[in-house]
Amino acid sequence: MNPQVIVVGGGPIGLACAIEARVDGMEVLLVEPRVGPIDKACGEGLMPGALAALHRIGVDPAGRRLDGIAYIDSASRVEHRFAERPGRGVRRTVLHQALAERAAELGAQRIHAKVTGLQQTAGGVELELSDGQSIRAPWVIGADGLHSPVRRMLGLEGRAQPGTRRRFGLRRHFAVEPWTSLVEVHWSPGAEAYVTPVDEKMVGVAVLGSRPLDIAEVVEGIPELAQRLSGAEPMSEPRGAGPLLQRARSRASGRVLLVGDASGYVDALTGEGMRVGFAQARAAVAAVRAGSTEQYERAWRTTTRDFRLLTSALVVAARSRYRPRIVPTAARRPELFGSIVERLSH
Repeated sequence: MNPQVIVVGGGPIGLACAIEARVDGMEVLLVEPRVGPIDKACGEGLMPGALAALHRIGVDPAGRRLDGIAYIDSASRVEHRFAERPGRGVRRTVLHQALAERAAELGAQRIHAKVTGLQQTAGGVELELSDGQSIRAPWVIGADGLHSPVRRMLGLEGRAQPGTRRRFGLRRHFAVEPWTSLVEVHWSPGAEAYVTPVDEKMVGVAVLGSRPLDIAEVVEGIPELAQRLSGAEPMSEPRGAGPLLQRARSRASGRVLLVGDASGYVDALTGEGMRVGFAQARAAVAAVRAGSTEQYERAWRTTTRDFRLLTSALVVAARSRYRPRIVPTAARRPELFGSIVERLSH
């Protein structure tokens, strides 16, 4: 096989890149060391825009309908229901399996190995693999996550965030019938707890904050949520991710493009990582077809602008003395809250 593009990383965004490439008629090779559905700590809520992006590439994962977002604290609540179409709560492993099956159906080839080296020439990219192989292609897309080895090999790591300000995420599932069709974001003094219905008998709880971070402790500090989950059997082990903020000095170097978390990430606070990642996958494949890294850099900035600006502003507020005012302010201005949710979800 002589691939036109190699995708490094077989998570949802890497698989979306492989699918986009095959839909475009390219020969594609996916490189990923892990076998089977890959799990990750995340909120598992697909916003309407993310679900539409999946449907466009022929993927329709099973899950539970999501009608909107609610922000809740000890004294206030505000919610917004999506204006045009619903989203969907989907277990990460279910999403991964659906994408993997679609990529295989379209004929995407796959190698189970780690990338240990990268060299570029005028006409392409050569990758060294952990099994001793060397593989080549005119283009490489790095979709290998928050702590991207490809980003590091390219020398594109951005300045690290100070340790005292780093935010992390933890997620666990509980066997309880969902009590709402909304994603609930519960704000406690030191952390946020996202509750996402993922099927008819289970919710995922993801907590975001600074270390030390403990799901049980955060839930216990939110009486309404603690009551909802009282006696519910845990259905998965806690899974963590972070630091969430990751910077990249550029999204491309030569014939290598970075997509998804590898291209830089702000925070999970607005739940838009998948929507933005799928848009990046489409833009990256279009740039490969056009042979233009500049095209991808422009598309990346356009695609991520709202996510970067709005999420960064919310994270700054969440870490400031104004944190207790976030939910009450949103409750007083539900139209503003709704417009922000709509802007980010599509």
